[in-house]
Amino acid sequence: MTESLKARYYKADGTAGASRPLPEDPFDGVVHEESIYTAVTAYLANRRQGTASAKNRRNITGGGRKPWRQKGTGRARAGTTRSPIWRGGAVVFPPTPRSYRQELSKKDRRLARRSAFNARAVEDKVVVVEDLTLERPQTRKLARLFEKLELGDKNVLLLTAGQRRLVYLSARNLPNVEVRPYGSESAYDVLAADAVVIEESALVRVPAGEGGDA
Repeated sequence: MTESLKARYYKADGTAGASRPLPEDPFDGVVHEESIYTAVTAYLANRRQGTASAKNRRNITGGGRKPWRQKGTGRARAGTTRSPIWRGGAVVFPPTPRSYRQELSKKDRRLARRSAFNARAVEDKVVVVEDLTLERPQTRKLARLFEKLELGDKNVLLLTAGQRRLVYLSARNLPNVEVRPYGSESAYDVLAADAVVIEESALVRVPAGEGGDA
């Protein structure tokens, strides 16, 4: 049986507490590297717009007249000004609009997300904090918390217990912080962060979910 993973624990004011055991779902200690690779590849592919486009000889107009006679000019033979070797000419094997979409099954998304969480937990990059209570958007308070956690210059993924509008508004001016409700993050979101900070009650009340889009 795999020993349960633990994470550093801090109160909302940044005071350190005793380490907390992480729930087996999703922190079961197993890192499936192949599923992580597949999920990250699909995520990056799905971000591509696929709008690159250029014209080939069939699509380009003009160039119907031979630019000069075949012989006697001292220049190379040329049949059209729309040749790919001419400026303004067609493109050989041009890119055309296409979809790069890759679909992942729910099972694959769940496995990749669990593996990403476990990879971060094994590296001691998962932090549990007391629920953040804010009466209004307070960016300075959140920034001070991350400084006490020694995460001031790190890319932080903050996972909240459900939709927390005030926490989101407080973090949106912090360039290295991304806020998401726990359970909506993807494997890529977890791996792209230098540290994953999770509200304490999120691990208790909120279902683990399947993560965001691949």
